[in-house]
Amino acid sequence: MKNWILFGLTAIAVFLLAMLAYTIMDRKTEARFAYQAKVSLEGIEPRDSIWGLNYPRQYQSYMKTQDTTFSSLYNTSALRSVLDDQPELVILWAGYAFSKDYNQPRGHAYAVTDVQNTLRIGSPMVAGEGPQPSTCWTCKSPDVPRLMSDLGVTEYYSQKLSDYGSEVINPIGCADCHNPETMNLTITRPALIEAFEAMGKDINQASHQEMRSLVCAQCHVEYYFDKTKAGKENAQYLTFPWKDGMDIESVEAYFDNIDFADWVHPLSKARMLKAQHPDYELFTLGVHAKRGVSCADCHMPYKTEGGQKFTDHHIGSPLNNVENSCFVCHREKESDLLTDVYDRQRKIKEGTSKLQKLLAMAHIEAAKAWELGATESQMKDILKGIRHSQWRWDYAVASHGAAFHAPLETSRIVTSATGIAQETRIKLARLLADLGHNKPVDMPEFDKKTLQAYIGLDIPAEKAAKETFLEQVVPQWIKDGKARESKKEVNIISSR
Repeated sequence: MKNWILFGLTAIAVFLLAMLAYTIMDRKTEARFAYQAKVSLEGIEPRDSIWGLNYPRQYQSYMKTQDTTFSSLYNTSALRSVLDDQPELVILWAGYAFSKDYNQPRGHAYAVTDVQNTLRIGSPMVAGEGPQPSTCWTCKSPDVPRLMSDLGVTEYYSQKLSDYGSEVINPIGCADCHNPETMNLTITRPALIEAFEAMGKDINQASHQEMRSLVCAQCHVEYYFDKTKAGKENAQYLTFPWKDGMDIESVEAYFDNIDFADWVHPLSKARMLKAQHPDYELFTLGVHAKRGVSCADCHMPYKTEGGQKFTDHHIGSPLNNVENSCFVCHREKESDLLTDVYDRQRKIKEGTSKLQKLLAMAHIEAAKAWELGATESQMKDILKGIRHSQWRWDYAVASHGAAFHAPLETSRIVTSATGIAQETRIKLARLLADLGHNKPVDMPEFDKKTLQAYIGLDIPAEKAAKETFLEQVVPQWIKDGKARESKKEVNIISSR
């Protein structure tokens, strides 16, 4: 009897081992043919659909960035107006295009479409028109490295956004981050390379793991348009202000030293700084970066499909993919992990919400002081306080993941900004009293439409112009771009 049991167990073991061996051989065979190139990728190929012929899994997962169903405590992948939710931002950005239109960011697949749709670019009906320079396209499309290669970097930065409407038609994609010959990660935007050089660093020495963050840092950073760069005076040259350091005080000092301002606020007359999205700078100050975690580890985790392991290109919030993004390292319940994240976000949101209201009132109070005859010398420190406080607030909120990436640093920034704002409003109150105004300054109703009218915006007219632009101009841009691309041969690789 024992022999029969032993025989049975042995047979089962042999069968299972045979199945394992078969599975291994099957997977090896599948792997050998999984990435057989079907087309030759030559030069800068901006069309993801062409790359997708060679890398279908990555391409198909990237296409999921079109999904707009994700929603967390404060953020979403859908099109939602931030100005509706936080109308005081209209006052903070008065005189700047963000006061017209500011939505939560959607997936990379919408990068070009969302630029075309936003009121911030105006409604240029012909090339050369519109308020925004060509530099604004820089992070939106793999067509940009192609244009830089064809025209030259400075020449690319020297035009209007509308000049390249039919050239920039492909959203963020494969050619932005990958060398087509080796598929190695690569830097395609010169601003990041130049920023490393300014800090005395060589980006070519970066490890593969560092590159899994640096390809993101080409765009997810603070930057400005340098209009005075030596030898490039006609360009709005994309520049990262990292020369003296990447922390907020160093960047603030950098801008102060060159007397740079993104715009002059029409109410307070302060020379303002607009933080862009300093995700990488704040990420480097958090615990994940210190432990060697890269952006891609969380936002593009590995997944397995059909026995193949590959990087998921459905780039988005890790909270939309906790199992693959977080549970590689963390072992707590998903509900506990989400609670920890939301607690951090909630506490920082409480601080930034109070701060932005203080800043909105400071701008309006400063306008009252000017109205009552304040002098430039009386307003100097007040305007500096508004500039620095709003810059720090913006730095904390423009990086959508700041409360998670570096909650301690973000809290410190918000606290320092709040202190500056409160001190500035005290100075304003004293100045207003000296000017004969001893009561609170009248404030408008804080809703988006009221505040946009208050600062002189005609949003119905802007929207009407945009509708005409989207009906008449954008379709022609796309048609011309597709016609240009159709002339480019796709080199099919023989299957023999």
